[in-house]
Amino acid sequence: MNSPLLFAAPVAYFALVCIGLALIRHPARRPTFLAGGSARIHGIAAALQGRFRAAIRFVATGLGFVRYGGTGISIPLIENRPVAFSALVLALVPPLAVLALSQRAIFEFAPDDTPPDRKIAALLAGEHLAPPPPLPPAVFATTEVEMLRPSLGNASRDWNLLDGEFRQRLLTVFKLLEEQHGYQAVLLEGYRSPERQAELLLRGPSVTQAAPNLSYHQHGLAADVAFLRDGRLVISERDPWAMRGYEFYGVLAEAAGLTWGGRWKMMDLGHVELRRREALPAGRS
Repeated sequence: MNSPLLFAAPVAYFALVCIGLALIRHPARRPTFLAGGSARIHGIAAALQGRFRAAIRFVATGLGFVRYGGTGISIPLIENRPVAFSALVLALVPPLAVLALSQRAIFEFAPDDTPPDRKIAALLAGEHLAPPPPLPPAVFATTEVEMLRPSLGNASRDWNLLDGEFRQRLLTVFKLLEEQHGYQAVLLEGYRSPERQAELLLRGPSVTQAAPNLSYHQHGLAADVAFLRDGRLVISERDPWAMRGYEFYGVLAEAAGLTWGGRWKMMDLGHVELRRREALPAGRS
């Protein structure tokens, strides 16, 4: 989204809130507003100007309240409870609704075909898949990767450090993902040492919520995955192509008996793990 739109959106929203407050505070002006006309618009503009000046006075009053401890200061807007309540509703409810719906829209995937359980079962029972050859280190050192995953340079991508059963399930997902949907999956990180887990934990909950030895990564039972497109690693979850790939990836991973991070409350679309009761009661990335 470009910067002019980012600037125009809040200004337009603020103008709509001011119009709403003006109509609530001055019911007699509602027919004027609905009827239209240049002279009437000027009248509304005058009312908005008055509301804006009143808001400035309110802010100044609030600053004075903080500075002088509230002595001898009155706050007319709060005394007018209907207007104050309407202002809160107009200012808070629409943004909260937009935030709630936007997150749901970003990660709500369209239904797809029935997972190929039989083919996955046949692959797991028969063919022993070999890991793909390692990619050049430069693939993981682009500007986009550094911005989205700044700690990826020290991550382990050694397939041999993964649990054997988990490795075969993940390789099966990789194979079918490319054969059926044309996506080349890439292992971003597999095994993770307790020391690295502690380091990532310090970066905050957006990176990981698991303490050392409380992640399936430490047991070689978890992996973080992204996709390769035109020789470049695509990690961004806001890329429509990548988002569609994560949908296919999640369906196949779950059909292969893996737990997909896309189902979690704090979604981790590239994460999968093979849960084992003897390793951890419940794993996190």
